[in-house]
Amino acid sequence: MNPPDAPILNLLEHPDLQPGAIAGVAERIAPHVRRTPVIDLHLEGHAIQLKLEHLQVSGTFKARGAFNTLLGRPAAEVVAASGGNHGIAVAHAARELGVRAHVFVPETAPAAKQDRLRALGAQVHARGQEYVEAFRAAQAFAQARQAPMSHAYDQLETLAGQGTLGLEWLAQSPQLDTLLIAVGGGGLIGGVAAATRGRVRLVAVETLGCPTLHRALAAGHPVDVEVGGLAADALGARRVGDWMFPLARRWVSDAVLVDDEATRSAQRQLWAELRLAVEPAAATVWAALRSGAYRPQPGERVGLLMCGGNVDPRTLVQESP
Repeated sequence: MNPPDAPILNLLEHPDLQPGAIAGVAERIAPHVRRTPVIDLHLEGHAIQLKLEHLQVSGTFKARGAFNTLLGRPAAEVVAASGGNHGIAVAHAARELGVRAHVFVPETAPAAKQDRLRALGAQVHARGQEYVEAFRAAQAFAQARQAPMSHAYDQLETLAGQGTLGLEWLAQSPQLDTLLIAVGGGGLIGGVAAATRGRVRLVAVETLGCPTLHRALAAGHPVDVEVGGLAADALGARRVGDWMFPLARRWVSDAVLVDDEATRSAQRQLWAELRLAVEPAAATVWAALRSGAYRPQPGERVGLLMCGGNVDPRTLVQESP
């Protein structure tokens, strides 16, 4: 699943990560995913565009990578480790394609998430107290059953699937100069980087509690990071993927950080003013503009990705004092 240590493989030139190959992925998954809309707005005196990927099937962009994995590795069953959006996407894709899904979650995963996975037809396996324990159990299970495993971000099929979003967005709006994209493990921004290859400027947005790519870029290689805070359920990968890091180092221009207060405020503002119900992870990009963490140049045309909408509606309303 991880790239080989030997420098035989130049990830930037890997055939599965070329724009043409990713365009082929887009055709393959097209019957199963939505071409999500864009809307144009003005914010802080700048023309911006929002891509409403939170309207994607299963509620997030992760459906793209999940369908690509299952369609590219035909099998009777698939294995994943996740109690969140990735698991939901894999369960949804598996149900649509008639595949059995085994999703491994930590024993501490909220009952509501486990119930949703079961409602989608997945068999849920609770293992260990932390994600890493569930992931290792999933690996062993997949190997024993010789079943394909769908990784949330550190896998070629995942990167190529998520990269279809980049091609789709630039086809809709070729005039954009910069895209702001929230980052957890990096599968999304890595895939978009592979697909667009410098055609548009890419800026990663993370919270102060989950600065995984920010730290990796500073170190020059992926590093382990303690994570927590408001968006940790979606952005809380402790280490960016080995597959995505060379892509990010080459084509991600910057990684900016926002705090939880700005993120929550942005999430509630998106609901109050635009009626967009998005997760904290998706709201980080709006927070980056509102807080000044990212300052567009005059005339710069900026796109903000609303990456996920699996949110508790009760969190979108400001409580009265």
